[in-house]
Amino acid sequence: MATVNEAGSGRDGRVEGTLVVVEKSGHAVAFHDVADGSLLDRIELGKYPHEMVVDGAREFAYIGHYGVRMSGDVGAGGSSVFVVDLAARALVRTIDLSPFNRLHGIAIDERDRLYVLSEEKAVLLRVDDPQRAEVPSAAVHTAGIKTHMVVTNRAGSLAYVTGLLSHTVSRVDPHDAAEPPVVVSPGRLPESCALSHDEKWLYVGARQDRELVALDARTLQERKRATVPGDPLRVYVVPGQDALLTTDIENRTVTRYDSDLREERSVRFEGIPAGISFHPSEPTAFVTLLDIDTVAILDLETFEPVGTISTGSEPDVTALI
Repeated sequence: MATVNEAGSGRDGRVEGTLVVVEKSGHAVAFHDVADGSLLDRIELGKYPHEMVVDGAREFAYIGHYGVRMSGDVGAGGSSVFVVDLAARALVRTIDLSPFNRLHGIAIDERDRLYVLSEEKAVLLRVDDPQRAEVPSAAVHTAGIKTHMVVTNRAGSLAYVTGLLSHTVSRVDPHDAAEPPVVVSPGRLPESCALSHDEKWLYVGARQDRELVALDARTLQERKRATVPGDPLRVYVVPGQDALLTTDIENRTVTRYDSDLREERSVRFEGIPAGISFHPSEPTAFVTLLDIDTVAILDLETFEPVGTISTGSEPDVTALI
């Protein structure tokens, strides 16, 4: 395994652009120059923003107001989506989704329709025109409990929701509340899920069982499962490849698996890896390290860290623009 250097280490100069970073405990979203790590701008948000998506044109970011630090924390949390103009680097408005609260999982489809998950109400909200909408366009029940993360297919015709307390994954039609959800239990504490590029398979991390599970994305029938070394907090599909990445908060590693869930490579960090985002055209990933306020830049070809960016408190989710 390789080990990342301390925060502030140099970078190879190959990666350029602006990295948008949600600071969970900084209660803000920040803009950093990837080439030198410098802070370009910072926007104050409500307490404890968490998940973020960016539209197809890289014009707007949408950030859910979770409103509590951790999923185990009590409290009503937030009920708004922050709309950030990425060119102006400004919070231009919020979408009030009350009474739906503890907004965590968030997704966007190829038509830039927004999907926001209320953990408290176990409801998935759809916003068809998030640049201008003041209220949601529709809502569907998910048949889970403490629903935390969501992923949709590119068309937005299917959504997949994980339930932390129900230990379930639900497949729902976000356009038809009359269509009953398909619900399975892939294991204990399924927090994160990701679709394969051909959208045939759904990969889920069952954290308490220390397993990765591959499900048929249409039926949710199990295809394969594999035991992993630690705690698979997040699961990602590598762009353009039949490979997965997981962030393991117990061993402080990012690990690569093939589509049959066989381990291929692993890299250890000094901080706790949480979220991963990908460069749109280069073999590069950005890994947030929560406890040391750092984003590590990971070369996906060598599987070695090539640099770091110092951030505000608890970087959670990133996007390159």
